[in-house]
Amino acid sequence: MFLKLHLADLEGAKKVMPRYFRILDGEEVASFLKSKRYPIAIDFGSPEDVLWEEHDKIIKSQGRASELTENPQSSLLDLKLKLSRHMLASCDLCERRCEANRLKGKKGHCGVLQSKISSEFVHWGEEPELVPSHTIFFSGCTFNCVFCQNWDISQNPKGGNVMSPRRVAEIIERRSETTKNTNWVGGDPTSNLPFILECLTYSNVNTPQVWNSNMYVTEKTMRLLDGIIDVYLTDFKYGNDECAKRLSNATNYWEIVTRNHKMARAQCEMIIRHLVLPGHFKCCTKPILTWISENLKNVRVNVMDQYRPEYNAYEHEELTRKLHKNEFAAAFDLAQDLGLSITD
Repeated sequence: MFLKLHLADLEGAKKVMPRYFRILDGEEVASFLKSKRYPIAIDFGSPEDVLWEEHDKIIKSQGRASELTENPQSSLLDLKLKLSRHMLASCDLCERRCEANRLKGKKGHCGVLQSKISSEFVHWGEEPELVPSHTIFFSGCTFNCVFCQNWDISQNPKGGNVMSPRRVAEIIERRSETTKNTNWVGGDPTSNLPFILECLTYSNVNTPQVWNSNMYVTEKTMRLLDGIIDVYLTDFKYGNDECAKRLSNATNYWEIVTRNHKMARAQCEMIIRHLVLPGHFKCCTKPILTWISENLKNVRVNVMDQYRPEYNAYEHEELTRKLHKNEFAAAFDLAQDLGLSITD
């Protein structure tokens, strides 16, 4: 039996995530299932730019139910999978744009070649509207966060287990009997997008797909996620580029992540996480929450107080302690004053 939300929280969640709840109630079909029913007539051997043109044309017209058909010979999901594999030849899935030929065994910054799953299980620690959630954790990450609480997973792309996409789809089907969604996470799922899309080609359960990510992805990746993901569960870390570079080794962070949050909200529903860091209220928390209030409508926001010093955090003076109660109170009060829809 699913964990019950408090009535006020449930109403708040349903107000900003109506489609997600309609999928849970069986009133709508998960986005990836629709993409499997959208027929594609183009030759997949066409040049990549032609495939992208066809993809974008279909995405713009998607939603015409009359064009959907059961078991087409080639589908929109198949096209997305084809394009994602093209990207592996000169990898630009994330904004590091390493251009490594991963198809020939060349590693980029994340170190991911063959997708490896560090764990998969029913997670009861996510936001109430998501639990119980079937979380699939990938090894490796596009960031190098000095305070990462999952550093043994995120910074070790060689760890974990190799599973076939078909096997993962079988696990998803089994887990769907007792969970609300499939939650792709890590590390970060970005490096594993082709693998994820292939898993979904074998999956037929009407389960919402959750993209649990730092959102440091390219526009091309965002375009491939469009029509696949039902809920973006984002990790909005920093309110400026300096903190992002110093603490996660990520450049041009603010422009990239704000762009992708706008794209994500245009595609589907969102829950945005912000982990409040000690001493980072003015530089990170305040600009992030303010930006959300001014740029994104009808999103859930989780202001998180779970910070604790981990990994290499002790090399940065302000991160060597836990969060003070008054720091979190200031962040939470600001979120309320801005009128954000708060979850926990």
